[in-house]
Amino acid sequence: MQFLPYVAIAISSAIAANAQAQEWPAKNLTLVVPFPAGGGTDAFARPLSAFLSKQLGKQIVNDNRGGAGGNLGAGIAARAAKDGYTYFMGAVHHAIAPSVYKKLDYSLEKDFAPLAVVAVVPQVIVVTPKRVKETDLASLIALARKNPGKLNYASAGSGTSHHLAGELFKIAAGVDIAHVPHKGAGPALQDLLSGQQVEMMFDGLGSSAQHIKSGLIMPLAVASKTRSAAFPYVPTAAEAGLKGYEVTTWYAMWGVAGSPQPIHDRMVGEIAKSLATPEIKNLWAQQGAITGAANPKEMAAFVSAEIAKWAKVAKSANITVD
Repeated sequence: MQFLPYVAIAISSAIAANAQAQEWPAKNLTLVVPFPAGGGTDAFARPLSAFLSKQLGKQIVNDNRGGAGGNLGAGIAARAAKDGYTYFMGAVHHAIAPSVYKKLDYSLEKDFAPLAVVAVVPQVIVVTPKRVKETDLASLIALARKNPGKLNYASAGSGTSHHLAGELFKIAAGVDIAHVPHKGAGPALQDLLSGQQVEMMFDGLGSSAQHIKSGLIMPLAVASKTRSAAFPYVPTAAEAGLKGYEVTTWYAMWGVAGSPQPIHDRMVGEIAKSLATPEIKNLWAQQGAITGAANPKEMAAFVSAEIAKWAKVAKSANITVD
């Protein structure tokens, strides 16, 4: 009968956790966004934070921690207190990182608790009219072949999805273009918009959408199987003549592993409620995004599959980052 004290402790802990969940949140919360303001992750994190803040009655403060291709912020979030007050808005970049970075101070699958895939967005191949006069993908590829190593593409950092999308493009199109890494998608986009040193970018449609609408950058193709409902006039890469080039950007929200499960369950429900609002659905659609789902088990399986997928791409392109 020696197990009885342990049973009692377990029951006592469960009661305490449920009581804590009922009182939660008693203070403001933090959402670590591992990229600078203005990028794709930020474009989805801020509206979601605003809706969750209204629902919870406490402010969710976005903490933008850009650097190291999104890994700096991920490491900070992973080391946060396990009390249900810190969350992490990651992206496809973090499923790529284990395959391209030699050392990471966090584990996406061990240090975080999956809550919800917030949005899924096709990537888009965009160019700046200030440096590129070609208006279709075939012409851009022809230009790149005539000028090997002369065209530059911006990314959110070495080892990010922007980077791997560019390397995959080089393989698929048979071109040599130069990689120019930045500290986040926001700075990369600003470089593209300025027209100072880069001609193109492989970006999530969410962060490029407003600049496409304003005419500051030109979309040549979306890297998805079907056209985007938000930009139906933009052909898919396959339609534009580049077969087999498909890249999807996704954004997801995690809690800190080891935090009270009842609190995580509550947050999953709140996220689901936010994603179901007409306002969020409409805003996501305007950015060319498909609304995600708050299902931790399905998200865990999805992330695991993404890690395996990008490991193959990184190995094929021989990409490693110190």
